[in-house]
Amino acid sequence: MPLPASFFQHSQANKMKPHDILKEKSSLWIFGYGSLVWKPDFAYKKSKIGYINGYKRRFWHGDDFYRGDKEKPGRVVTLVEDQEACTWGVAYEVTDFQIEESLQYLNMREVVLGGYITEMVEFIPKEKSHAPLLALVYIATSDNPIYLGPASDMEIAAQIAISRGNTGHNIEYLIRLAEFMRLYCPEVEDEHLFSIEAAVLNIFSDCGGIKPSEQITLLLGAV
Repeated sequence: MPLPASFFQHSQANKMKPHDILKEKSSLWIFGYGSLVWKPDFAYKKSKIGYINGYKRRFWHGDDFYRGDKEKPGRVVTLVEDQEACTWGVAYEVTDFQIEESLQYLNMREVVLGGYITEMVEFIPKEKSHAPLLALVYIATSDNPIYLGPASDMEIAAQIAISRGNTGHNIEYLIRLAEFMRLYCPEVEDEHLFSIEAAVLNIFSDCGGIKPSEQITLLLGAV
């Protein structure tokens, strides 16, 4: 069932709560552009690869639980408004009981522990035959106390290289996201993401003559 116009207008406040969504509909799409692309950890009916316009993905948000700690916060992605940009990821459709379960889970994962807020965005599927749809997305803004903001590729890479949290090393987060883009969106050049990945690999360049692909395998084995 498509979203009513009133629901989309309401979403512009950017502060929607799960119970506001639940009372409106029996089907919901959730857009993931970070760890959700490879680790949604909630039940869903189907998924689509695609993108949203007007946002760029940036490693500007801090993580002091999943991929870092209070002393060494990790770097994870958020969305930053940019009318010339688009961000690729995965949209998941949840229906009926899945809606409440997924939103309760994501509220803890993204809002309580991550500090993200929710917005509604237009998601455009990669498959040309599929029409655009509205999707819920989680975004961390500069209002968040653990928001880290912009930094050079080398600074971000150095922070990622030494950070580890409850779900693993920050390097894994970075490499899994880069792997997703190469595998499912090979025609897309995500300069920010790949530049940081290259900077992290340069930090480990003392592996001595090992190809980047082999370095990635070694790093994943170590994290």
